[in-house]
Amino acid sequence: MNATGLRDVSLDEVEIRGAITIERTAEGLLPRRLPAWAREQVPDSFMVQTTAESAGIRLSFRTAASVLELDVRATRMAADETVALPPSHYDVTSDGELVGQASVVAGSRYVFSFERPLGYVVGGPPSTVRIEFDGAAAGERELELWLPFTDEVEVLALRADAPVSPPAAVPRPRWLHHGSSISHGYRADSTTGTWPVVSALRADVDLTSVAFSGNAMLDPFTARTMRDAAADLISLKIGINLVNGDVMRMRAFRPAVHGFLDTIRDGHPTTPIVVVSPIWCAPVEHAAGPTVQDPTKPYEWSIAGGTAEEVAQGKLSLTAVRGELQSIVTRRRASDANLDYVDGLELYGPADAARMPLPDNLHPGAAAQRHIGRRFDELVLQPFNTTRSR
Repeated sequence: MNATGLRDVSLDEVEIRGAITIERTAEGLLPRRLPAWAREQVPDSFMVQTTAESAGIRLSFRTAASVLELDVRATRMAADETVALPPSHYDVTSDGELVGQASVVAGSRYVFSFERPLGYVVGGPPSTVRIEFDGAAAGERELELWLPFTDEVEVLALRADAPVSPPAAVPRPRWLHHGSSISHGYRADSTTGTWPVVSALRADVDLTSVAFSGNAMLDPFTARTMRDAAADLISLKIGINLVNGDVMRMRAFRPAVHGFLDTIRDGHPTTPIVVVSPIWCAPVEHAAGPTVQDPTKPYEWSIAGGTAEEVAQGKLSLTAVRGELQSIVTRRRASDANLDYVDGLELYGPADAARMPLPDNLHPGAAAQRHIGRRFDELVLQPFNTTRSR
């Protein structure tokens, strides 16, 4: 027992899930969603931080505890050195249900804005998050403590009011997912509200997320990371960042998709892969990117920077991307029966947008994030689990 009346827990008694690699630091453990060699290839400061953030990463263990304390050295992105940081949310789940949640402000910040795009860290003190919930009545059970998708988190120490042991070695299907800020969780209310985690909890699968805000760009190092990662199911949500960054024309897009799939197939020759096209986003459904901020509005509101006429000249719109992805998957299925396509409009289409509008005309809000998670579970994970159980 320490001064708070809680037991110190060895981090060796905890399993960190959802990370590609885990670095042992001088003070604790730092889970990463890209390996070191891939981080060396990251092209800009924004991606340095978004790939460092903890989307889908959690600590797993068995305990009858009703109080947990976690010491972390957390870093959150901020536009400058003085703006107040919002609290970051830590969630605890058991059997797929949220049983506890607490928030703490990150002690360090990664200063970055697109107007001043050279990011840098302003270091600060560690933070302690204390999560209290009804644990004793439930007895010993498996818990997962989800780190905030908004922060890079170095885990320093864990304490609990009951003994902690490693989780049971019960294998679950391993789901490896890549996507944009929508998959990363931007505008979700907490990590367990991000759509991939909503899906994973419903389906009881083991999620590893290599979704990076603003950076689902068909990067070769991401494909190679996925090639080398363990997976029973792989999903690729492709398109929105290519359009809103205006980084490709159709001529480059086609072979880039093929190359991304070919690289993953080098390590996963028969693993089911699901290619998911973009969800509804009105500004760039038919017009080309990039997406830009509407200068007439004093709040975030995205509009198309290109035109429909430019799509005919080879630029990308979401409609063009969906058609090409479906065509690529259809052609490849002639020799790859484990490749499938899901139309993103089945996850969130125009009717959904009428009920749950995108708050900034680009990203789903908290309710839409949960809706997308439920739909992906129904369309992909439930059929996958049914097939595996046969």
